[in-house]
Amino acid sequence: MAYDDLRSFLDTLHKEGQLLRISDEVLPEPDLAAAANAAGRIGEGAPALYFDNVTGFHDARIVMNVHGSWRNHALALGLPAGTPVKDQIEEFARRWDAFPVAPERRQHAPWQENTMAGADVDLFTVLPLFRLNDGDAGFYIDKAAVVSRAPQDPDHFGKQNVGTYRLQVIGRNRLALQPVPMHDVAQHLRTAESRGEDLPIAITLGNDPVMVIVAGMPMGYDQSEYEMAGALRGAPAPIATAPLTGFDVPWGSEVVIEGVIESRKRQIEGPFGEFTGHYSGGRRMPVIRIDRISYRTDPIFESLYLGMPWTEVDYLVGPNTCVPLLKQLRAEFPEVQAVNAMYTHGLAVIISTKKRYGGFAKAVGMRMMTTPHGLGYVSQVIVVDEDIDPFDLPQVMWAMSCKVNPIDDVVVIPNLSVMELAPAASPVGITSKMIIDATTPVSPDDRGNFSTPVKDLPETKAWTQRLQSLLAAR
Repeated sequence: MAYDDLRSFLDTLHKEGQLLRISDEVLPEPDLAAAANAAGRIGEGAPALYFDNVTGFHDARIVMNVHGSWRNHALALGLPAGTPVKDQIEEFARRWDAFPVAPERRQHAPWQENTMAGADVDLFTVLPLFRLNDGDAGFYIDKAAVVSRAPQDPDHFGKQNVGTYRLQVIGRNRLALQPVPMHDVAQHLRTAESRGEDLPIAITLGNDPVMVIVAGMPMGYDQSEYEMAGALRGAPAPIATAPLTGFDVPWGSEVVIEGVIESRKRQIEGPFGEFTGHYSGGRRMPVIRIDRISYRTDPIFESLYLGMPWTEVDYLVGPNTCVPLLKQLRAEFPEVQAVNAMYTHGLAVIISTKKRYGGFAKAVGMRMMTTPHGLGYVSQVIVVDEDIDPFDLPQVMWAMSCKVNPIDDVVVIPNLSVMELAPAASPVGITSKMIIDATTPVSPDDRGNFSTPVKDLPETKAWTQRLQSLLAAR
């Protein structure tokens, strides 16, 4: 089933027992964030959380942890709630191959029901804002799909970026944006500022569940997120035209905010409790002036808790990082079998691959670091043999413990780029990166004593299925 908006997905979560409505009165701080934080600690079947009785707000509707379990992630893709995570990733990869699927433009978007413009713009009237961690510098909008266009090629549909970036509220009509230099919006802003121009922008909140997944996906610069959403949905993504910027935005959004990133203006943004499990400090960041807000009547505010993994963001960006990296690597190295980039948005990645010759695994690891996502994130790569499941950590640790000779199999490359949020970077944005070759050496690399491995008995697979059946029937 393809969901056209957040509300239809929440209905499905409710029917599946994956939406918990909390009707007793709660405090905006710390209850909302603490509840979402707790959802990440109660297991992989955690529900989405719906709050509609929040102290100090009139008729606020707030949802959190919408993608925060493998059951919810499966339902977002239209799969049965109990679909195993490995099967979800395989289905994700299969649907990727249908890309591109052209979007469907629709009229009468629900967010057109209400409008604020010019001097009347006031975020605090529309959104029930609250802090996520006690050390945050202020209120953050952190689960939006942000739309921008390449200033030098504004009519190129593929270069219209839809991305997720953190946004700090710094006034009733102003936001501070943190664009990672490797991300598309940062490239758009550099071009606009080189021309002395503001960069028009649209920010959409409360989107359908697949649009949220796609907005955090490391795609190619000229690949359309809307066309990828169509492939993952199995149906064209519904879009509408934003009235002020003319940008293509999701048809089913709860709120659409339009304005400009003001050229060469910067303001202190942060600190903020990030997905790395650490606070990022305050830095001078670009400033958005909001000129128009369009919103549904009684909008639902969707927020994302970030902190020490695992939280919702890890479920959200795990599969959508694994699959693009797998496809990008396979395009050049068809020997690659699987990629596990589930950990901290791919700061660490595990690759299983066949090998052509000695040293091949290290070459695969180096290529991973130069993918679009790898340039800003991937700092540690473990490469294992094709018969090792990179999602099975005991297997990976066996390969690490038995196949790695550190002097020959660990490669450290200094002074490479990494996102500014990486806590271990020194200086900010620069780090050493590491490849661990945990594969069996092949000719002409004749090191070690790996000639007689113990394999599973031929009957093991059948017995595995038999035992699972017996246990299920108890």
